[in-house]
Amino acid sequence: MYIIIVGGGRLGYYLARTLLNEQHEVLIIEKDAAAVQTIISDMGSVCIRGDGCETAVLAEAGTNRADIFISVTGEDEDNLVACQVAKYKFNVPRTIARIRNPRHEILFKKLGIDVTVSSTAIILEYIKHEVPTNPLTRLLSIEEKGLEIVEIKIQPDSKTVGKAIKDLTLPPESILALIIHKDSKPSVPTPATVLQAGDQIIAVTSPETEDLLCTTLTGS
Repeated sequence: MYIIIVGGGRLGYYLARTLLNEQHEVLIIEKDAAAVQTIISDMGSVCIRGDGCETAVLAEAGTNRADIFISVTGEDEDNLVACQVAKYKFNVPRTIARIRNPRHEILFKKLGIDVTVSSTAIILEYIKHEVPTNPLTRLLSIEEKGLEIVEIKIQPDSKTVGKAIKDLTLPPESILALIIHKDSKPSVPTPATVLQAGDQIIAVTSPETEDLLCTTLTGS
């Protein structure tokens, strides 16, 4: 698989090294001459100097044959432009952009970026997962299908404790895939499954109905 990475900073450097170790073909595009020389000294001829937002540079990099295009510079605007040029000018099937400001995520998705990665959002989701009073954690977004995989916790004071799933009106777009009981093995929930305090429910739903699903399962 041919993967292009724009940005040879710490993140791009270690990402490239990992991908090379997995036997992928990798090329880094980096503006800073000193950074380019460091990468070449450490990993060989896997880096060129240039602006990943410029069409000529991307053409030189062979972007038209790239399987994945990743932009991880420190500037959200550069990451957006680089991914858009790769996607719409060179028809790269998969683009991934780093975003520093989580508020930019919706804009990036509207403009066609396939995957956005925000370290801020990842940390916030981890904090939410560790806070006992927060029932909903987003585990994975499947943007091309308009779906999310979420985890919903049933708290001891939830109004749905002791109720069967068949007695709840779930959003039609939602599927309960797995239930992890506190004191027993995980199982696939059925309409007769009774919710217990401490249950963790893994569900597939749409972003628009995730709050409704959480409210339905927790009674809050």
